[in-house]
Amino acid sequence: MADYALFASPDFDPNEYANAILAADTYPPSDLKPKSSTLSKSSAQDSIAKEDISVAISKLTFGIEDVSKQIRSLVTAHHEDLLTQASNANALSGTLSSVRSGLSDLDLSVEKLRVKVHVPYETLQSLVTRLQHFHQASDVLRRTSRFVILARRLQLQMNEVQGNKTAVRGVIDDLASATLVHGKDIEDEKERAIAKAALTIAELAGLLSSPDSQDEDTTKSPNELRNAIPLRSVRVVAAHESFIEEARAVITAEMENMVLNGLSTLNQTKLASSLQTAYNLRVLPTLVQSLLFDLSQAVEDRIRGAFDLNKISRDASSKETPVTNSPQTPQMYRSRVRTEPTNVTAPQWSAVLWSRLEAMFQEMADCCIKVYALEKVLKMKKDTATHVVFLDEAMKVLENKPSATFWMSLSRSLQKHFQDSSKGSSFLQQTLAAGYPRLLRLFHDFFGKIAVHTDTIYSDTYQSPETVLLLRSLSTLESQYLSRSTNKINEAVGQAFSGGARIPPGASEGVNVARIVVNELDAARFDPMLVRAIAKNAALCLEGILSRIDGMVSRERSAVSLSGPSASPQLIHNANLANFLYQAWDRLIKLADEHAATVFNILQPSIQKIYKAFEHIIDPVTVAIRREVGAAIAKLHRHDFSKSVDPNAGMGGSSLYMVELTEKLSFIKGEVVARYSIGDHGRMWVLSVVRYAIRTFVLHISIASPLGESGKLQMASDMTGLEFGLNAFIADNTQNKRGGNLESVGEEYRALRAMRPLFFLENRELASSSHTAGLPPLIVLHHILVRSPIPLPHKLHGWQEAEYVRWVDEHSEEESWTLVEGGLTHWEKVSETEGKDIRDAMEYVELARTVLRNAQSGLIT
Repeated sequence: MADYALFASPDFDPNEYANAILAADTYPPSDLKPKSSTLSKSSAQDSIAKEDISVAISKLTFGIEDVSKQIRSLVTAHHEDLLTQASNANALSGTLSSVRSGLSDLDLSVEKLRVKVHVPYETLQSLVTRLQHFHQASDVLRRTSRFVILARRLQLQMNEVQGNKTAVRGVIDDLASATLVHGKDIEDEKERAIAKAALTIAELAGLLSSPDSQDEDTTKSPNELRNAIPLRSVRVVAAHESFIEEARAVITAEMENMVLNGLSTLNQTKLASSLQTAYNLRVLPTLVQSLLFDLSQAVEDRIRGAFDLNKISRDASSKETPVTNSPQTPQMYRSRVRTEPTNVTAPQWSAVLWSRLEAMFQEMADCCIKVYALEKVLKMKKDTATHVVFLDEAMKVLENKPSATFWMSLSRSLQKHFQDSSKGSSFLQQTLAAGYPRLLRLFHDFFGKIAVHTDTIYSDTYQSPETVLLLRSLSTLESQYLSRSTNKINEAVGQAFSGGARIPPGASEGVNVARIVVNELDAARFDPMLVRAIAKNAALCLEGILSRIDGMVSRERSAVSLSGPSASPQLIHNANLANFLYQAWDRLIKLADEHAATVFNILQPSIQKIYKAFEHIIDPVTVAIRREVGAAIAKLHRHDFSKSVDPNAGMGGSSLYMVELTEKLSFIKGEVVARYSIGDHGRMWVLSVVRYAIRTFVLHISIASPLGESGKLQMASDMTGLEFGLNAFIADNTQNKRGGNLESVGEEYRALRAMRPLFFLENRELASSSHTAGLPPLIVLHHILVRSPIPLPHKLHGWQEAEYVRWVDEHSEEESWTLVEGGLTHWEKVSETEGKDIRDAMEYVELARTVLRNAQSGLIT
């Protein structure tokens, strides 16, 4: 098969092969020779091509014969299959004939259908085209007819508008005030005529515009809209275009005048009529957007002009008093316009700036009121035909409500110009920062002016979001003002602590710090947000004071020592700190009545901490005073009250312990209490010391045992000495006359006065409440036990007198009664056990139980 590979190639060309043999050349040529996988095939083909012609012919003949033999052998071997295929091919030819016949029938049917469908279609297409032309002509005629009718109507309406305008002028010029009502009716008719003319113009404009923009053609197909004929191509219609444009210009001018007049006078009726006209003209959204832009731009221009230093300089120069030429006064030198004032011209510049700011806020209020009036009419007004709310129509081009848009624009303008002016001019920065409360008052006046016409509220309890948004534009100035306010307070605090630990702050420094804080709060009281911000800063300053005070308080033992001829330096040091804290607290606590609760709640934690710091200083001194007073009184038990009085010693003199107590009170009064300048708290402090002294003295003398008649007289004398000492203690310490005697002490003093007759009562009278009025039941019980052989509670428990008095002071009356009753029961049991005769003591037991029952029944009652 390798010999016939050349002839089996699909690219074999016999003519080329024959030419190659005749030319004794190779086949195929070298440039067209296909790539062979083996070298033997290529060499065999080359050798065949280069052989002689006769040899090549003989080889071809041999090859043909060989192929013929192979074909015959294949036919012989597969003749049955070949015959079968020939039979099948014969049968297939019959089937193909029937198919060819069917295709011919199909061609005939298609031709018939073409005659029945295509020809009528072409006829129908021509008829439809003719119908479309008829429709176009009918539509043009209909729109032209409608246009002519509307144009004539517009002429009548414009004549009516012009006639009403003339009539209104005549009424205003000629008629008296009695006919003004008729003039207003004519004015209303004119407004209605303008609205009708606007509606007609809008419909005419819709007819003149492209058909695809007309509302009445929305049901037409896109093809019909595309093929519609514009009315501008009709000469009859084109002749009216100039008149329509003139009418539109007149109506638009009247509408704009009505809008401006309605906004300037806040006439909602006229404003509603003008908006209805704009809606009829299909320009309501554009008109509202233009009005908002104009109002915002007017405010923007006014704000920019208020901070224009060139204009401020010109106004300040024009207000200066001209200086006349004289030998004594040199001629004034006028330089070019300044952008910063001098020290001489600064007051004039400030006056001009504030006057321009007042005019700016007036313009802001006027524009804001106009915006709200416009929005109110838009929200209330509806079109009578379509029932479309005008505000919804305007929102097609607006991103937000008109009022919200105006507030955002106003806030951005104010913030921009306040910041730019503060950065660009030191004069503006200093003037606005120093006069920030005055600037805030202008904002308050602005809010007050617009509150009648808007829904904005700015009060201590509630601030509208719009007002908060507007005040945020002052954040830079507010920060500068708050910084100045905080610096004032810190300067006062620094001045108070300038002496350091050696010279601590005192009462005057506390009053000064509190006065500065109160002044700063009072300066900002009119604004709820500013006063809260200042209160927060003041609270931080007060916290700083507490941290300084805590490090300066002396905690040495000598700070509470009450020995020596004079007070220790540490005690005086702490007294000054206590005076500073109390005076500051005393003034700051009154802020609760002067400011709102929201403001005071910010300061209250710091004020409470100041009072607690004051108490931490004064409480140890109070404990030391009570300890010294109690120790002096406890020495009365060293005195034997059962002995008779020495005749040589005289009668009525005080005991040694009482003399010591009086001297101690005098020392406390002159060296301790006098160091404190703490007002009413000092008076209450002295009264608490007096009450403690009386209560302790009464408890001690009630358990003084044994007690004889001479001891009773000595106790009465000691009571008189105590009263004189306490009267002097109170009177010398009290600057005013209020409460300057022992009557103001209360029940403790009444108990002291009732103690004297108690010593001289009969036993049976001790259980009578009328004879022991003013005395606590425990004191009566003590005196009963002193007269009896029954041991007192402290002796029963093995306590010292001072320990028992301290226990009674720390526990309630009920617990003290229980202790006494338990002692009685215990004594009875022990006596019975030991077999003692208690008949003489039963009288005192019954008296004690009677007093206990009366006390308990009185408590229950």
